[in-house]
Amino acid sequence: METVQAARPLDNPVASAFRLRAKRFRETAAALAKAVRRKFSLVIVLATTGVIHSDARDRIEVLRSIGGLPAHVAGAFRTPLAFQQADDGRYFVFDRRAHAVYTITGDDPPRKIIEVGQEQGRVLDPSAFDIDPADGTFVIADAPAGRQRVQTFTASGSQLGGFTLPGREVPRLTLGPLVLNGVGSLQFTGRSVLLNQPERGALVTELAFDGSTVRAFGELRATGHEADSDLHLAFNAGLPLIDPTGGFYFVFQAGIPVFRKFDARGALLFERHIEGAEVDEYLRTMPTSWPRHRTEDGDVVPLVPPAVTTAGVDRGGRLWVSLAAPFTYVYDASGDKIRTVQFKGADLLTPTSLFFTKDDRILVTPGCYAFKAR
Repeated sequence: METVQAARPLDNPVASAFRLRAKRFRETAAALAKAVRRKFSLVIVLATTGVIHSDARDRIEVLRSIGGLPAHVAGAFRTPLAFQQADDGRYFVFDRRAHAVYTITGDDPPRKIIEVGQEQGRVLDPSAFDIDPADGTFVIADAPAGRQRVQTFTASGSQLGGFTLPGREVPRLTLGPLVLNGVGSLQFTGRSVLLNQPERGALVTELAFDGSTVRAFGELRATGHEADSDLHLAFNAGLPLIDPTGGFYFVFQAGIPVFRKFDARGALLFERHIEGAEVDEYLRTMPTSWPRHRTEDGDVVPLVPPAVTTAGVDRGGRLWVSLAAPFTYVYDASGDKIRTVQFKGADLLTPTSLFFTKDDRILVTPGCYAFKAR
């Protein structure tokens, strides 16, 4: 007798589609739950170590000193404002309070090559120093009898030339006893000198060795204080910087922190705001009116604190901006912030100068320390 099997019911297409979608939903939900558990566990681990960061660029790197001048040598200087090195290995230290420049070679003790005095070839009340690392020639800005003077020297300290700027410097931007504006912003190209003199109507003035103007570039920024000339000029005080890869930077030191990049012809390429948690307190407490004070020379000027103490450009074209707080921001050639660092010698430092050597070290004052740039 033939056995007849019951026919299997035909699948309902709607029901099959529903079961497939339900299966996929369960798989997706399980994967999502697993990912959430992993992320939650990661947050807990990071929270217990105190290093939660939304982006690698937000991390603060502490650069520790890898050397520099021995402590007993560095401690002998009274107020070192520049610690630089020529490409042949010679170190130069500019000691503002001693009105002197020293060279240091190998393990030899420091040798004074510039003495105090108002005569040509000496310095009195100096404020800035910079070398051409290629051959060690250097420039010093000083102010005998209150007159701004710039002198050029060979690496051994012999005077090559000099000139006196017209008028008298008004200290519009100061950091303690230091005047940051005017000749205090000096940079040496090896063939000319760059200064910030906004009273001339431009951010950067380039002068030849005889003091004649080569060019001026960089439009002054709007400050909202144009009616108050002293305040307007203080907010246009800053640092002209040479980019070894080409062109120039200008870093505004007071008011809203900003920097600009110019090409070799002096044409503006871009402007960037200096932003970060380390700047927020300065901006939050920035007054709307500035008290005035009387200088030693009798000038009554606004008391404007700087947001930026110093800045420099490394040999790869990256801009380093040191804040009044002990933090330094690093920007790439496009103007994007890529690092936040702190310099640690015996303690955390607020740099007053940065110099970049050919072997990728950073020389920093105070303390005459050396750090690895990367």
